[in-house]
Amino acid sequence: MHGYSPFGLRAAILSVVRIAIMTAGSRGDVAPYTGLGHRLALAGHEVTLVTHARFEPLVSGSGVRFHGLPVDPRAELESPRGQGLHRSAHNAGKLLRLADLARRLVGRMTEDLIMAARDSEALLVSASLAPLGHTIAEGLRLPSMGVYLQPIAGTREFAPPVLGGGFWGPAVNRVAGHGVCLATEHIFTGTLPGVRERLGLPPARAGASLRTRERRLWPVHHGFSPLVVPRPRDWRPGLAVGGYWWPYDTDGQLPSEVREFLDAGPPPVFVGLGSATVPDAGQLSAQVVAALRRAGLRGVIQRGWGGLAADGEDMLTIGDVPHALLFPRMAAVVHHAGAGTTAAGLRAGVPAVPVPIQFDAAFWSARLVSLGVAPTAVPLRRLTVHTLTAALTRATREPAYRQRARSLGTRIRSEDGTAPVLATLARLGD
Repeated sequence: MHGYSPFGLRAAILSVVRIAIMTAGSRGDVAPYTGLGHRLALAGHEVTLVTHARFEPLVSGSGVRFHGLPVDPRAELESPRGQGLHRSAHNAGKLLRLADLARRLVGRMTEDLIMAARDSEALLVSASLAPLGHTIAEGLRLPSMGVYLQPIAGTREFAPPVLGGGFWGPAVNRVAGHGVCLATEHIFTGTLPGVRERLGLPPARAGASLRTRERRLWPVHHGFSPLVVPRPRDWRPGLAVGGYWWPYDTDGQLPSEVREFLDAGPPPVFVGLGSATVPDAGQLSAQVVAALRRAGLRGVIQRGWGGLAADGEDMLTIGDVPHALLFPRMAAVVHHAGAGTTAAGLRAGVPAVPVPIQFDAAFWSARLVSLGVAPTAVPLRRLTVHTLTAALTRATREPAYRQRARSLGTRIRSEDGTAPVLATLARLGD
């Protein structure tokens, strides 16, 4: 395309000033970009986060502008179509259902994505929007790069994280990873032809955007620590792993009710499932409370999108509270092992009890166990009072977990995951 370089027409760009960061998904798919955007803004760029309108409060005070997309992910997950995800027992089935849901929704976001791109001089695109974002950048002759929160590209070293990770054998791992990338591309097959025609690009077959990005070594920065997932040795050039992007937190202190609860006794255990939804929140809440009490622990229960709750002097139910402020005060964190919450627990240096529910959660859970900061994973479908009690007891009473978590947290906090992104942006005008 007109001498398109790996960084996208960088010779035509004198300086990168207006940057759009585009992402879609749940809160965990959005929050890290508030911190990345804040850092870019501090470096002198004008940054706009382009994502679902419900997440606009996340950028308040950060210096990052906001462009809202019309789709509400929580409403979609709670709709009859979204509830169908619960009917699939395995990741592959859930992934197919999610892909079908995304295919139905992506067209509703396209107009706003193009509008935001027209006001920008560079696009930073999450994995969830990469095929569309890259095509828009190509059509508008804008430099672009990927900013991913999970390792997406296929590798011989592990199976696709969205399918739970693990090790299926080097060749199978690689082929499966490529298959997942192609499946993601196909989510956009109904949308891309119209976008290409509108922006003056020639027609292209399904998967052409992926082949183009690979052939041109499209740069992708990954917002996780190489201490947690080392860069696979067989990845192509241009795929970088530099460290976490921490969400921007506007509050300088915990809410008063939380501070009072923490001061009233020994460090409690955090329990939260983030944006994951569960079939029976009441039953799960009762199991969690029973396990905490059997282990002799107090609990801070986050409602999340699943609607967890607990009563009693030894339990506190909370809404959204910045993990960066809360987690360091915990004896351990029990969470759904989403990429963002996993990162927050590691940063805080406290032991974990991952409760994987779907998609990449099993991958991050296995990483926590292999790093020695979690005794075991307790998948939601196998969670009982007994299994959770046993895991909590080990995480909080065996000193090795806290020692390893504290040491790893210190090292992770010393990393600067935003620096490589800034360096690539600086090269766009070379």
